[in-house]
Amino acid sequence: MGTGAGAAALLAAAGLLITAATAQAAPAPAAAPPADVIPGAETATPALVEGIREAADAKASPADAALGHLAAKEGRYKITDPGRDLAPVQTVERGEDETVRLQQKHRGVPVLGGQYVVRMEAEDGKRVVTGTSGKYFTGLRTGTEPSVAKDVAVRRAVAATLERLGGKRLTKADAVRRKGAPSENAGALSGTAGGLVVIPRGEGVLTYHVTVRGTDPSTGEPVLQQVYVDARAGFPVLQFSGIRTFTPPRTAPAAGPAPAGRAAAGDPAPHPGTTGGGKLLDGTRVDLNVRRSEARGQYVLADHARMADSSRNSLSTWDARGKDVNDVAGVWPTGIGEFGSATAEFGTEATDSGAIDAHWAAGRVYDYYKQQHGRSGLDGRGTSVNSLVGVTESGMPYVNAFWDGTKMVYGSGDREYKPLSADLDVVGHEMTHGVVENTANLVYAGQSGALNEAIADYFGNAIDITAAGVSMDDRDSGLIGENLCRTAAPRACALRDLNDGATTSKNFLGVAFGTDNGGVHLNSTVFSGALWDMRQDLGGELADRIVYKALSEYLTPLDGFTDARNAVLSAAKDLGVTPQQLNTAKRSFNAHGVVAGWEDALGVDSDELFGKLNTGGTGVQAGGGWWTASRSNDDGTEPYSVYAGRADGTGTPRLISPNDGRYHVSPATDGRTVVWAAYGATGVDVLSRPLAGGPIKKLYTSDSEVSGLRVDSGVTVFEASDGFGGRHVGFLRPGDTRPTFVDGGRFELGTALPSIAHGRLAYAKLYPGKDDYLLGVEVYDLTTGRTTLTETLGAAQGLGQTGINARHVFWLSDENLADDGQMAVRRADLDGTGAYDISGEAKPGALITFDLTVSETAVTVNAALPDTAWRNETLAKNWQLATDGSRKERVSCNRGEQLSPAAVSGTQVVWIDGTTGWTNLVTRTRPAGLCG
Repeated sequence: MGTGAGAAALLAAAGLLITAATAQAAPAPAAAPPADVIPGAETATPALVEGIREAADAKASPADAALGHLAAKEGRYKITDPGRDLAPVQTVERGEDETVRLQQKHRGVPVLGGQYVVRMEAEDGKRVVTGTSGKYFTGLRTGTEPSVAKDVAVRRAVAATLERLGGKRLTKADAVRRKGAPSENAGALSGTAGGLVVIPRGEGVLTYHVTVRGTDPSTGEPVLQQVYVDARAGFPVLQFSGIRTFTPPRTAPAAGPAPAGRAAAGDPAPHPGTTGGGKLLDGTRVDLNVRRSEARGQYVLADHARMADSSRNSLSTWDARGKDVNDVAGVWPTGIGEFGSATAEFGTEATDSGAIDAHWAAGRVYDYYKQQHGRSGLDGRGTSVNSLVGVTESGMPYVNAFWDGTKMVYGSGDREYKPLSADLDVVGHEMTHGVVENTANLVYAGQSGALNEAIADYFGNAIDITAAGVSMDDRDSGLIGENLCRTAAPRACALRDLNDGATTSKNFLGVAFGTDNGGVHLNSTVFSGALWDMRQDLGGELADRIVYKALSEYLTPLDGFTDARNAVLSAAKDLGVTPQQLNTAKRSFNAHGVVAGWEDALGVDSDELFGKLNTGGTGVQAGGGWWTASRSNDDGTEPYSVYAGRADGTGTPRLISPNDGRYHVSPATDGRTVVWAAYGATGVDVLSRPLAGGPIKKLYTSDSEVSGLRVDSGVTVFEASDGFGGRHVGFLRPGDTRPTFVDGGRFELGTALPSIAHGRLAYAKLYPGKDDYLLGVEVYDLTTGRTTLTETLGAAQGLGQTGINARHVFWLSDENLADDGQMAVRRADLDGTGAYDISGEAKPGALITFDLTVSETAVTVNAALPDTAWRNETLAKNWQLATDGSRKERVSCNRGEQLSPAAVSGTQVVWIDGTTGWTNLVTRTRPAGLCG
């Protein structure tokens, strides 16, 4: 029985389409494992051991006893020196039960997601081990001395984040300087190197963990990105956003420390306080625990009563009205206080801001975990619980909520939605993220992130419907956020439904980490639905105990769906369920397709050219009947290498780049030559090699980032940054030793998103006008050096990828930033005239476009459909249009996300596809229709 593939998927594909993958179990030891041992994936250490009662040292501390057990059973666990390679991070004692969590270290360096759990019972001076679970990676061999300087790692992490946020667009925010003055957007992001981390792929990849924080220069939204940069070659091999939100945000707010709730200056030591009250947003009057602040002369929403007999900390609700989400995400904002009132009966201000709902609901959630699971607060140690209400975004309503590692933040709501604290299941969801972080700490990306969301939804829903007295048989009992709408009915308002019947085979969506952190919300109801079914069949009290035990005593950070199934079933057995009840739980998972090997059932509507690329941050290009792409080995251990192959699928793909420890990325070909960028410890080289074979040539060395490479008839074009955030398009003719930049590299100009064909370049251009920066598309004639700006049909606010063929230049244009992200697909003649939209931005059916590629007869765009919900149909797909806009069809009917389309010729396109959960290079020679 396999363990599923949460860890293998997360680690092998380096941050791209890695939400699912089939993990191969390590070879079994010579003796067959006992029936109660589930083998680990890509490790000799078991993923789960249950059904044992083995004596442990009763006089030692729980952590020492756990380590001693692992050492004594080396033949089973294959952990040679537990005392050296495992560090205790948490011990939880509950009655007779002891749960010890141990963090794996490789030669003293922490291993991402490497955590092992030992479960024990202690009674009457005796102690026995009852089971173990987790991920200890036995194959790690990598050295731990970095070659890359920390400042280089930070710079590349920031550049990678900027590329993810806006690399496919050129906007006015890209103006680094305006008329000689520093731009207000310069330095919008900054990175902090947090130390070395080993990513457990194969023999291990030594990385710097860099946290990038700041503001998205295009949208103004807060950013927190966790980036892992290879410490020997300086390439970002893994990155994901680090915030746990109720709904998928466009970008993620930053996280960080916040202070514990405390009394105002001059107040006496906290005391249990008094009882006050107020009205919820639904009009219900509720009692509240409040405190009299003598310093402020007010009553404040600070509940000291619930923790009066333990930590004496509080559940506090803070007035953050007028604070922007950037001011509160990851930091404690200045100038806020606990929500106050002249009397203990709080009035309409507290109601309308959502403060009453947040304060009342936080108490209900605290009581649930305390009374049902014996848990004191989110961390289990009675630390203060802080909720901020009334947060806005750039002066506009903020319709979301999140846990940032230390506190809950609730958006203000808008005309349609109430403040986000107005539904108990939302508050339960966000507070449960805090519980998850302090137990299994499931990595918030891919399958483990979807589990994080599923468990938050499960407990939020369980707390809500129990408080409301709603039966599990009620049609609407599985709804999440159903009470947030001001006018819409619950079913129309709900953000998710745990009873939506989602299954792995029909509903799982393979997406990039740039999309919903790898599907953490998109795929969560597959697993939460299985838990919800189990709760319906077993009853709330028993099901909740099972899920909580699995979370707190079994699950570890990189677990996937199948790992979690095994954890839940083992927890159920530990709690003494009957065989019939255990079979009921199994049926719940079976019904949702959560079974060993479920990833193999995902079908595709395309032809595979090159499987399991295991890469991120690099795309695919095509030309002259050939494709070229970067690929790592099967476990993602090796730095990326460039391959090329025939687009008709004949022959064997050819290795183009050297195996020299650098990351070879962003390749392009014209059918004769392949060019690419090679990332090393100190710089980035642009390299080339003939497809027919021959020596590799270094065309150019840059100390900044290089992307967007294209090649035609020996001329190589690329985009480079200037070290200050500026973007510039350069090209190299055969024999050139230095590039020619089409904008002269001038600081007041920006050029980006190049394309090349038939002796001409096209690119997006940002340039100063009379009062503001302007955007346009320019064509550069390589023979004459003449440049031509194309006609404009309106004032562009953003431009996307360009494309060029023998007759026209094409590009993506955004003139309305207030819409859902739709862009026009525009074309003009090569002399710049005759501009018109082959797909209008404001027309019905307009696409939210991300990328573009052209042949002589077709235009293919990577785009999504606007919608009110995240679903398969609204993910990035490849759409193809005739060059005059007379035809628009889907290229394929694959599920999940498709990325990086590259035109071959006619209607044939190659792209990177995530349907199976791996990043596969696939093709179709003609569109598939409308996939209706």
